[in-house]
Order: sequence, then structure tokens, then C-alpha cells
Amino acid sequence: MHAFALSRFLFWFVVFFLVALFLRPWVEDLIFAHYAEPREIEARGELAADERTTIAIFERANPSVVYITTSARVLDLLTRNVLEVPRGTGSGFVWDRAGHVVTNYHVVADIEAAYVRLSNQRTYAARLVGVSPEHDIAVLRIATSIAGPPPLSLGSSHDLRVGQKVFAIGNPFGLDYTLTAGVISALDRSIPGDDGRTIDHLIQTDAAINPGNSGGPLIDSAGRLIGMNTAIFSPSGSFAGIGFAVPVDTINRVVPRLIAQGRYLRPTLGVVTNRALSERVGALLGTAGVVVLKVDPGSPAATAGLRSALISREGELVAADLIVAAAGRRVRSLDDLLDVLDNYAPGNRIELEVVRGGERFSLSVTLGEGLPQTGVGLPRDLPHA
Repeated sequence: MHAFALSRFLFWFVVFFLVALFLRPWVEDLIFAHYAEPREIEARGELAADERTTIAIFERANPSVVYITTSARVLDLLTRNVLEVPRGTGSGFVWDRAGHVVTNYHVVADIEAAYVRLSNQRTYAARLVGVSPEHDIAVLRIATSIAGPPPLSLGSSHDLRVGQKVFAIGNPFGLDYTLTAGVISALDRSIPGDDGRTIDHLIQTDAAINPGNSGGPLIDSAGRLIGMNTAIFSPSGSFAGIGFAVPVDTINRVVPRLIAQGRYLRPTLGVVTNRALSERVGALLGTAGVVVLKVDPGSPAATAGLRSALISREGELVAADLIVAAAGRRVRSLDDLLDVLDNYAPGNRIELEVVRGGERFSLSVTLGEGLPQTGVGLPRDLPHA
């Protein structure tokens, strides 16, 4: 009898043990649910100084950054109707209280309409004021019924140093008002633009820049505008640690002219040259420079004393002026000369160093006013006269 009672006890013990083991998760959940309470929050203390600075910079600059959407018109082949379809997105920033917005040229190139959304989520149709493809700069204008956001504080770019901290604000992949931070990685970079032009004097940064950031501001640690994000270098099309920005000194020189004239008028010498011929002559003389093929009558070059090239009856170049320096900078190619001229305005006076007949001398030239793109003062590849 004693053995039977023991076996029955063991049987029920095993049963209760298995049931308890099976019900254990639910029992634990009931117990934990009864005692579950929010944890006590530990006081954080003051933010670090650099964090407070970053927050202040973003909150100060954010209202002046805009989100740009563009559209193009396409023909519906079935209905023959013309439809307006989204083209792309980009960023920009408020330039002044007159409603002017600065962005990249490639953001608004070949579009039918552009719309600007402010930080208050109001959207306005924008009018194109002017563009400078060689600088990848465009100016839009919006008509706000209320006082628009303030323009960004303006800094300078000629005194930037590699290693300075910078901040980029924009709308990457349509994610509006995104802040990224980094440093200036290099200065005076040149990259090819979408249309084959070379964009010079760019700021290189490792602050994350992605598609949609184009046109957004690059800001220094004092909260000042020092550049405009324009491009990335990446085989995949996404950020890979190398981004570029148009320096603010260029923006501050070009934008007022776009607002006033609708186009950028590059200062001109008034000469005709040829890239390939300049390279050949430079190789023959052992001195790189820009060959002056023709001097336009009444031009700044003519007034300064530059001479047109002489061509023999056999079509050979007999004599020509060779520009080897401008404004104290060495000129080895036409691009170098155009780059120098781009730092000045019509009416400015610069010194040219010229080689003529083996003699080197200097001339003082008062720059004139040329036309954009097709007539930029020094045509890139015109046949010689």
C-alpha cells in the first residue's frame, strides 16, 4: 500500500511539473505585467558645446533653406494631350528678401516649371531669373504674399582652410531639411559639368551629399554661407565621402549679375584664339600660353596694344602675340585665361604678360563685357582668321 501511494504521488508530481513547465511563460507574463512600470529617467545634463553649436546653426539656417521640385511637359502618344510630369527635386536657399532663391543650374535645366516649398510648408511657383551654366548657378524668384524667410548670413571662401568643420542642409532623396556634418577636405577642385564645361574652384567636403542635396547651402561653424552643394563623386550615384560645393565668393559675384541682367556677362579681352593652335605654338616656342589670332577693332585688347597674328600666303603663322600670364597668374592654356578673367568684372584693369617676337613685356588692359556661353570673350575653338 505504501508503494502504491508513492507511485501515485510521483505520477501527480510529474503531471503538475509538466503543466507548470507548460504554463510558465504565461505565468511569468502575468507576474511581469503586474510589476511593469516605466523606468526612471536619468538626468542628461547639459549638451556638449559642439552639439549646442550644431543645433543653433541648423535652427538658424533651416528657415532659409528651400525644397525645389521641377516638372517637364510630355506628349501622351495615345491621347495626344500634353501632360506635366515630375522631373526631379533639389534644394536651394533664400538669397534676399525680394524672393530670390539660389540653386544649381542642373536642378532647373531643361524644365517647364519649378516650385519652391519653404520651411513653413507653403509652396510657390517660381520664375527663372537667370542662369550661369559655367558656374552651375541659377536664380529663381518667388512672389510671397507674406514676409519671406530671412537670407542666410554670408561668409567668404577665399580664406577657407582644409579641416574646417562644415554643415550641409538639403533634401536628399526627397527627405526634406536634412543636416549632415563634415570638414573641408580640399580646396580649388575642378570637375566636369553635365554639359562638358569644367567647373572650377570648388570646395571638396566629406559632409554627406546625395541626390536632392544639389543647390543646398554649405555652412561654416559660424553659421555663415560658404558654398552651395553641387555634386558628388561616386560610381554608385550615392554619397561616397567626396562632395563638391560652389564657393560663396563665386556665388556672390555671379548672382547679382544674374538678378540684374538675367545672364552672366564674363569680362572679355576682345581677341580670337584657338585652343589646338595655342598648344602647338607653345610647344614650338617652349613656352605655354594663349595665341592671339585676331584682335577685334576697338576692343580692350586693341586699346592695350595687342596685335593680330600674321598669316603668310602659304597659310603659315608668321608672328603672333602669346599671352603667358594674366593678373599675376601663369597662363598655360585658354582655360587658365578664362579662369583668371572670371575673377574680375567688366571695367576692372589687369596686367597681361605677352611674348612677341621672342621679347617678353607687360600690357595693362581694361576688361570689356562679353556675352555668356557662345560669346564669352575668348571663343574656345574658333578657326583662325
